Amino acid sequence: MENYFKEPLAYRMRPSSLEEIVGQKHIVGEGKLLQRMIKSNRLSSIILYGPPGTGKTTIANVIAQLTSLPYHEINAVSSGKKEMEAVVQEAKLLGKSILFVDEVHRFNKSQQDFLLPYMESGIIILIGATTENPHFEINNAIKSRCTVLELTHPKPNEIKEVLERALHDEKKGFGKQSFLIEDGVIDELAHHCGGDIRSALNGLEIAVLSTDPNEEGQIPITLEIIKECLQKKSLHYDKKGDHFYNIISAFQKSMRGSDVDAALHYLARLIEAGDLDVICRRLLVTAWEDVGLANSQVPQMVLAAIQSAERLGLPEARIPLAVAVTELCLSPKSNSAYKALDQALNDVRSTNIGEVPDHLKDAHYRGAKELGRGVDYKYPHDFGGWVKQQYLPDNLKGKTYYKPKESGQEKRLAQFYNRIQELKNS
Repeated sequence: MENYFKEPLAYRMRPSSLEEIVGQKHIVGEGKLLQRMIKSNRLSSIILYGPPGTGKTTIANVIAQLTSLPYHEINAVSSGKKEMEAVVQEAKLLGKSILFVDEVHRFNKSQQDFLLPYMESGIIILIGATTENPHFEINNAIKSRCTVLELTHPKPNEIKEVLERALHDEKKGFGKQSFLIEDGVIDELAHHCGGDIRSALNGLEIAVLSTDPNEEGQIPITLEIIKECLQKKSLHYDKKGDHFYNIISAFQKSMRGSDVDAALHYLARLIEAGDLDVICRRLLVTAWEDVGLANSQVPQMVLAAIQSAERLGLPEARIPLAVAVTELCLSPKSNSAYKALDQALNDVRSTNIGEVPDHLKDAHYRGAKELGRGVDYKYPHDFGGWVKQQYLPDNLKGKTYYKPKESGQEKRLAQFYNRIQELKNS
């Protein structure tokens, strides 16, 4: 097996054509943008954006093989202006060059300023690769000159296809070796590599190279071996990263949408990442923002769950957190209170405020009565708890912000509110 040690399996199994790339058919499939660019010989600058192991560098290498243009690779962090100057000089002589920049979001201003005019003139075709959302992390001047193509994690059946190919390919894979593979091994790799093809291939390679053949010359690959070789994918997301915010967003929206199973799934991902502070904050804001008046006891229950979780710490904290998430999901929802406030804030910020009515103004000082302050104010308790009286400024008289919902406990408030509105208009 000496020939297997020269280059890593993941490197050897890199696709050499767009057809061999799995999981990105929305980009490289027949009739899709990248295929059309290459076939028409009209390749323009692009940014490949996606999680690690989805094939950004692979796609760039395939493009280089399918075009006759000079191709150069640099890293935005470790490469300087001098390297880019050499690429540009060659491009001027030959007419055009492709420059692949890994971690393109790390380009500094000097690098960007140097490259922009050559991208503008078409001498340099930039292929940038990034795991960060380019709409947040990449300079607008660079981004506006590129087409952003988003890569996604391949599905398990697509990763399984790559693994099967690696096992049977005699030139690049392990096709010349005989194996005794336990049922479920390939499925285990495909499902537990976190959508990272490179991780799946690395796990397979470690299993093969670390296992001695049996008496028949076959390498036995069992589920136990694969589980040892497949590194656990880290869920400690970069807290400034796009993926981190996507998980948080999905967590909160699942609770708002009353999907218990989805909310618990995203809770599990955040717990596995150890993001207790983030979980607690999202639970509390959901309690007030999305349940609100429909179940006014939920915020207190959620706060108690948060305090318990913080005192317990992980892993025990998962118990009150699970209860809180389930309660939030299955509670009736109402956002009427804060939506009403937002409308009032909009009026205030647009200076649509008006003068406080005289009968509501402060009357607790000498001379207030002569100014008409507090005169004719009706004390509601003297009238049984409610009395018809103007409270809003004259220019906002009759304006309504609050629109009650017939949801959960708010139904009771809605009945009282509607009765008051009837009395106001009588």
